[in-house]
Amino acid sequence: MSLGYIYLVQMEVPAELEGEFNRIYDEQHVPCIMKVKGVRGCTRYILEKSSNDKMAKFAAIYEIDSPELPYSAEWKEASDTGDWKTVIRPHSTNRSHTVFKRVL
Repeated sequence: MSLGYIYLVQMEVPAELEGEFNRIYDEQHVPCIMKVKGVRGCTRYILEKSSNDKMAKFAAIYEIDSPELPYSAEWKEASDTGDWKTVIRPHSTNRSHTVFKRVL
C-alpha cells in the first residue's frame, strides 16, 4: 500500500522547443516512467499564475510509492530512454525535483 508520495518535477525549455518538449514528454518520457514499478500516475501542468517570478513554466507530478523511487537505477534507465536525454534534457533549465509525503 502506498504511503502517498508525489514527486514534483519543474523546468523551463526554450520557446522554440516547447512543441517537441510536449510531444516527447507525452509520447515517450511519461510512458517509460510509468513502467517503473511503484509509479502510480503522472499529471502534467503549465504555469498560469504565481507569486514567485522564478517559478518554472512546466510541472509534472508523479504519484509514487516510495520517496527513493525517483533516485533509483530503474527510474534513471526509464528517464534516459528515447529522445528525452539527448533532445530535451540538454536544453532544460530552472529544473527542480521535490518529493512530498501526503499528510492526511
